Amino acid sequence: MIRIENLCKVYKNGKIEVQALKNISFSVVPGEFVAVMGASGSGKSTLMNILGCLDRSTSGSYFLDNVDISSLKDNDLALIRNLKIGFVFQAFNLLPKLTALENVELPMIYAGLKHKERKEKAMLALEKVGLSERMHHRPNELSGGQKQRVAIARALVNSPSILLADEPTGNLDSASSEEIMGIFQSLNTEGVTIVMVTHEPDVAQHTKRIVVFKDGEIISDHPVNDPIIVRRAVL
Repeated sequence: MIRIENLCKVYKNGKIEVQALKNISFSVVPGEFVAVMGASGSGKSTLMNILGCLDRSTSGSYFLDNVDISSLKDNDLALIRNLKIGFVFQAFNLLPKLTALENVELPMIYAGLKHKERKEKAMLALEKVGLSERMHHRPNELSGGQKQRVAIARALVNSPSILLADEPTGNLDSASSEEIMGIFQSLNTEGVTIVMVTHEPDVAQHTKRIVVFKDGEIISDHPVNDPIIVRRAVL
Protein backbone atom coordinates (compact mmCIF):
# COMPACT_ATOMS: atom_id res chain seq x y z
CA MET A 1 0.00 0.00 0.00
CA ILE A 2 2.63 2.51 1.17
CA ARG A 3 6.38 2.10 0.81
CA ILE A 4 8.81 4.79 1.94
CA GLU A 5 12.52 4.40 1.15
CA ASN A 6 15.27 6.67 2.51
CA LEU A 7 12.93 9.66 2.60
CA CYS A 8 14.45 13.03 3.45
CA LYS A 9 12.86 16.46 3.72
CA VAL A 10 14.91 19.63 4.12
CA TYR A 11 13.38 23.07 4.60
CA LYS A 12 15.48 26.09 3.71
CA ASN A 13 15.14 29.51 5.30
CA GLY A 14 17.81 31.66 3.74
CA LYS A 15 21.11 30.03 4.61
CA ILE A 16 19.57 27.93 7.37
CA GLU A 17 18.57 24.35 6.58
CA VAL A 18 16.28 22.28 8.78
CA GLN A 19 16.16 18.54 8.15
CA ALA A 20 12.61 17.57 9.03
CA LEU A 21 12.95 13.92 7.92
CA LYS A 22 16.19 11.93 7.94
CA ASN A 23 16.35 8.82 5.75
CA ILE A 24 12.97 7.45 6.79
CA SER A 25 12.07 3.95 5.59
CA PHE A 26 8.91 2.04 6.46
CA SER A 27 5.84 0.48 4.89
CA VAL A 28 2.11 0.16 5.50
CA VAL A 29 0.31 -2.92 4.20
CA PRO A 30 -3.38 -2.98 3.20
CA GLY A 31 -5.71 -3.17 6.18
CA GLU A 32 -3.34 -1.70 8.77
CA PHE A 33 -4.34 0.93 11.34
CA VAL A 34 -1.22 2.90 12.24
CA ALA A 35 -0.76 5.69 14.78
CA VAL A 36 2.10 8.14 14.19
CA MET A 37 3.29 9.86 17.37
CA GLY A 38 5.99 12.30 18.40
CA ALA A 39 6.56 15.71 19.96
CA SER A 40 5.99 18.92 18.04
CA GLY A 41 8.72 19.27 15.42
CA SER A 42 9.49 15.54 15.36
CA GLY A 43 8.61 15.16 11.67
CA LYS A 44 5.23 13.44 11.88
CA SER A 45 3.27 16.28 10.22
CA THR A 46 5.88 16.57 7.48
CA LEU A 47 5.52 12.84 6.85
CA MET A 48 1.72 13.12 6.65
CA ASN A 49 1.95 16.00 4.17
CA ILE A 50 4.18 13.89 1.94
CA LEU A 51 1.96 10.80 2.30
CA GLY A 52 -1.03 12.97 1.37
CA CYS A 53 0.74 14.37 -1.71
CA LEU A 54 0.51 17.86 -0.23
CA ASP A 55 4.30 18.22 -0.18
CA ARG A 56 7.28 16.60 -1.87
CA SER A 57 10.31 14.98 -0.32
CA THR A 58 13.78 16.40 -0.92
CA SER A 59 15.11 12.93 -1.67
CA GLY A 60 14.12 9.30 -1.35
CA SER A 61 11.10 7.43 -2.70
CA TYR A 62 7.42 7.19 -1.86
CA PHE A 63 5.29 4.48 -3.50
CA LEU A 64 1.50 4.42 -3.13
CA ASP A 65 -0.20 1.36 -4.65
CA ASN A 66 3.12 0.68 -6.46
CA VAL A 67 3.06 4.15 -8.08
CA ASP A 68 6.21 6.24 -7.60
CA ILE A 69 4.66 9.43 -6.23
CA SER A 70 8.03 11.20 -6.25
CA SER A 71 8.05 11.31 -10.05
CA LEU A 72 4.51 12.64 -10.63
CA LYS A 73 3.61 16.11 -11.88
CA ASP A 74 1.35 18.45 -9.92
CA ASN A 75 -1.78 17.62 -11.94
CA ASP A 76 -1.22 13.91 -11.38
CA LEU A 77 -0.70 14.51 -7.66
CA ALA A 78 -4.02 16.35 -7.48
CA LEU A 79 -5.74 13.38 -9.10
CA ILE A 80 -4.08 10.97 -6.65
CA ARG A 81 -5.20 13.14 -3.71
CA ASN A 82 -8.81 13.14 -4.86
CA LEU A 83 -9.17 9.49 -5.85
CA LYS A 84 -6.73 7.50 -3.71
CA ILE A 85 -6.44 9.44 -0.43
CA GLY A 86 -9.09 10.42 2.11
CA PHE A 87 -8.23 13.22 4.54
CA VAL A 88 -9.61 13.83 8.04
CA PHE A 89 -8.33 16.94 9.83
CA GLN A 90 -8.44 18.20 13.40
CA ALA A 91 -10.33 21.34 12.33
CA PHE A 92 -12.92 19.38 10.28
CA ASN A 93 -12.50 21.76 7.27
CA LEU A 94 -16.20 21.80 6.42
CA LEU A 95 -17.67 24.62 4.32
CA PRO A 96 -20.05 26.50 6.66
CA LYS A 97 -22.67 27.46 4.05
CA LEU A 98 -23.12 23.88 2.82
CA THR A 99 -25.16 21.13 4.44
CA ALA A 100 -23.53 17.93 5.67
CA LEU A 101 -24.75 16.21 2.49
CA GLU A 102 -23.31 18.94 0.24
CA ASN A 103 -19.98 18.86 2.10
CA VAL A 104 -19.71 15.12 1.53
CA GLU A 105 -20.54 15.57 -2.16
CA LEU A 106 -17.58 17.91 -2.79
CA PRO A 107 -14.87 15.33 -3.64
CA MET A 108 -17.22 13.74 -6.16
CA ILE A 109 -17.82 17.07 -7.89
CA TYR A 110 -14.08 17.29 -8.49
CA ALA A 111 -14.11 13.67 -9.67
CA GLY A 112 -16.77 14.55 -12.26
CA LEU A 113 -19.67 12.43 -10.95
CA LYS A 114 -23.20 13.41 -11.92
CA HIS A 115 -25.56 14.94 -9.35
CA LYS A 116 -27.78 11.89 -8.79
CA GLU A 117 -24.84 9.56 -8.22
CA ARG A 118 -23.13 12.11 -5.97
CA LYS A 119 -26.20 12.46 -3.79
CA GLU A 120 -26.76 8.71 -3.49
CA LYS A 121 -23.14 8.02 -2.53
CA ALA A 122 -23.06 10.94 -0.08
CA MET A 123 -26.23 9.70 1.63
CA LEU A 124 -24.75 6.22 1.97
CA ALA A 125 -21.52 7.63 3.41
CA LEU A 126 -23.42 9.68 6.00
CA GLU A 127 -25.52 6.65 6.86
CA LYS A 128 -22.30 4.71 7.39
CA VAL A 129 -21.15 7.16 10.09
CA GLY A 130 -24.59 7.39 11.70
CA LEU A 131 -25.63 10.82 10.46
CA SER A 132 -28.56 10.09 8.14
CA GLU A 133 -30.88 12.23 10.25
CA ARG A 134 -28.52 15.24 10.18
CA MET A 135 -27.59 15.31 6.49
CA HIS A 136 -29.46 18.55 5.79
CA HIS A 137 -27.93 20.41 8.74
CA ARG A 138 -25.11 22.91 8.30
CA PRO A 139 -21.90 22.65 10.35
CA ASN A 140 -22.99 25.29 12.90
CA GLU A 141 -25.96 23.05 13.71
CA LEU A 142 -23.76 20.04 14.50
CA SER A 143 -21.67 19.06 17.53
CA GLY A 144 -17.91 18.60 17.23
CA GLY A 145 -18.25 14.82 17.03
CA GLN A 146 -20.94 15.13 14.36
CA LYS A 147 -18.76 17.51 12.32
CA GLN A 148 -15.93 15.00 12.44
CA ARG A 149 -18.28 12.24 11.31
CA VAL A 150 -19.23 14.39 8.31
CA ALA A 151 -15.52 14.85 7.60
CA ILE A 152 -14.99 11.08 7.76
CA ALA A 153 -17.91 10.48 5.40
CA ARG A 154 -16.43 13.03 2.98
CA ALA A 155 -13.03 11.32 3.20
CA LEU A 156 -14.55 7.92 2.41
CA VAL A 157 -16.96 8.84 -0.36
CA ASN A 158 -14.55 8.20 -3.25
CA SER A 159 -13.47 4.83 -1.76
CA PRO A 160 -9.83 5.89 -1.30
CA SER A 161 -6.94 3.44 -0.98
CA ILE A 162 -5.92 4.99 2.32
CA LEU A 163 -7.38 7.26 4.98
CA LEU A 164 -5.03 9.85 6.51
CA ALA A 165 -6.19 11.39 9.79
CA ASP A 166 -4.30 14.31 11.37
CA GLU A 167 -5.22 14.66 15.07
CA PRO A 168 -8.85 13.69 14.33
CA THR A 169 -9.81 13.78 18.02
CA GLY A 170 -7.81 16.91 18.91
CA ASN A 171 -10.86 19.20 19.11
CA LEU A 172 -13.21 16.69 20.73
CA ASP A 173 -14.21 15.77 24.27
CA SER A 174 -13.45 12.28 25.54
CA ALA A 175 -16.88 10.82 24.69
CA SER A 176 -16.79 12.16 21.12
CA SER A 177 -13.18 10.99 20.75
CA GLU A 178 -14.18 7.46 21.73
CA GLU A 179 -17.06 7.61 19.25
CA ILE A 180 -14.74 8.67 16.42
CA MET A 181 -12.19 5.97 17.27
CA GLY A 182 -15.01 3.43 17.20
CA ILE A 183 -15.88 4.54 13.67
CA PHE A 184 -12.24 4.25 12.60
CA GLN A 185 -12.01 0.76 14.10
CA SER A 186 -15.17 -0.35 12.31
CA LEU A 187 -13.89 1.04 9.02
CA ASN A 188 -10.58 -0.71 9.55
CA THR A 189 -12.39 -3.98 10.26
CA GLU A 190 -14.07 -3.56 6.87
CA GLY A 191 -10.63 -3.26 5.24
CA VAL A 192 -9.94 0.50 5.20
CA THR A 193 -6.23 1.29 5.68
CA ILE A 194 -5.72 4.15 8.15
CA VAL A 195 -2.67 6.20 9.13
CA MET A 196 -3.38 8.62 11.98
CA VAL A 197 -1.28 11.29 13.67
CA THR A 198 -2.06 11.75 17.35
CA HIS A 199 -0.29 13.10 20.43
CA GLU A 200 -2.65 11.26 22.77
CA PRO A 201 -1.35 7.85 23.98
CA ASP A 202 -4.84 6.61 24.87
CA VAL A 203 -6.07 7.41 21.34
CA ALA A 204 -3.08 5.60 19.85
CA GLN A 205 -3.98 2.53 21.90
CA HIS A 206 -7.08 2.14 19.71
CA THR A 207 -4.88 1.35 16.70
CA LYS A 208 -2.91 -1.77 15.73
CA ARG A 209 0.57 -0.26 15.38
CA ILE A 210 2.40 2.78 16.77
CA VAL A 211 5.28 4.52 14.97
CA VAL A 212 7.11 7.12 17.09
CA PHE A 213 9.15 9.99 15.62
CA LYS A 214 11.86 12.08 17.26
CA ASP A 215 14.01 14.71 15.55
CA GLY A 216 13.03 13.52 12.07
CA GLU A 217 13.75 9.85 12.70
CA ILE A 218 11.72 6.78 13.65
CA ILE A 219 12.76 5.73 17.15
CA SER A 220 10.07 3.08 17.71
CA ASP A 221 7.77 0.97 15.55
CA HIS A 222 5.76 -1.68 17.34
CA PRO A 223 2.36 -3.40 17.33
CA VAL A 224 -0.31 -2.57 19.90
CA ASN A 225 -0.56 -5.79 21.87
CA ASP A 226 -3.76 -4.99 23.74
CA PRO A 227 -5.69 -2.37 21.77
CA ILE A 228 -8.65 -0.56 23.29
CA ILE A 229 -11.73 -1.79 21.43
CA VAL A 230 -14.82 0.40 21.21
CA ARG A 231 -17.62 -2.15 21.49
CA ARG A 232 -20.44 0.04 20.28
CA ALA A 233 -19.26 1.72 17.10
CA VAL A 234 -21.73 3.66 14.98
CA LEU A 235 -21.38 1.44 11.91
